Amino acid sequence: MPDAAFHFARPEWLFALLGLLPVLGWLIFSVTHPSKGPIHLYADEHLLPHLTGVRELEVNERWGRFIRWALLWILAVIAMAGPRWDYTDVEAFTPGSDLIILMDISRSMEVADVQPSRLGRARQEIQDLVQLNREIRIGLIAFASVSHIVSPITEDGQSILNALPALSTDLTRLQGSRLHTALDKAEQLLKGQPSEGGRSILLISDGDFDEPDLAKRAEALAASGIRLHVLGVGTSGGGPVPAPTGLGDLMRDRAGKIIESRLNEPLLKELAAAGNGRYLQANFRDDDSRTLLTLAASDATEAVATDEKTRIWNERFYWMLIPLVLLLLPTFRRQQAEGGL
Repeated sequence: MPDAAFHFARPEWLFALLGLLPVLGWLIFSVTHPSKGPIHLYADEHLLPHLTGVRELEVNERWGRFIRWALLWILAVIAMAGPRWDYTDVEAFTPGSDLIILMDISRSMEVADVQPSRLGRARQEIQDLVQLNREIRIGLIAFASVSHIVSPITEDGQSILNALPALSTDLTRLQGSRLHTALDKAEQLLKGQPSEGGRSILLISDGDFDEPDLAKRAEALAASGIRLHVLGVGTSGGGPVPAPTGLGDLMRDRAGKIIESRLNEPLLKELAAAGNGRYLQANFRDDDSRTLLTLAASDATEAVATDEKTRIWNERFYWMLIPLVLLLLPTFRRQQAEGGL
């Protein structure tokens, strides 16, 4: 059978044709075994229409109605089954750039110096970025003391959006932010991609890190062709760090003093500069997301053609609709005539 042969996209709909069989059986039985109610005992056959106001259908009329409604049913079922033949092969293209988002989920991201919180703002930034994206593949890593691959590099942005609500500071028991580990994991994912296009990392954080040589790590990434962009979340004024559920309202040090966290903008700017990237501060508009997408796509090669082809079939279901409408017209006309009377 040739590839372009006639077939149905949803052949399971054809089982609905079996619904005609019991109707056909009932019609044959009613024609061969006409039933007579009690009213036949009190009036002759030719007087019944005047008494009941309903005329008994002749055998030919019954068969005519059945055939017409059966044709309507058959045409509707065939249309739903999706008849199609011949197709067009469209060459598939892959985006030329990959971006890994590193989302900080350490305890300091619960600070509410931005609304609804730093973590909530980070979620909204990622949502904006994914929804605006049309050019690049995106992956997502959530990190605190431990890094979690939430989504590998993918073109399916919806999978990332579905995972966002579950990302919280409760995913890790040990507090702190180990950015080195997160950068290593992001580098592994990026270097595992076959694409020769642009590769970049977007760090979304408040910069509350206590690790040495982070700038040197960013420089090493840039030297290997991976740019590091940074989106700062928070304010220079900062705010108190909420305690985990069941441990009080706010986190305190050993002396009982409330722990506060501020946006470490100097460190984040240093990391972006060392990583040959750009630093931006998160805001309520989507212009920062647009800028970051433009930066991530700027080193990308043009969309790369692959050996894969997408087959687009020419759907023909509408061919069934024309005779279906023509068969329905007498019904509408009859209803209008009866309504006019």
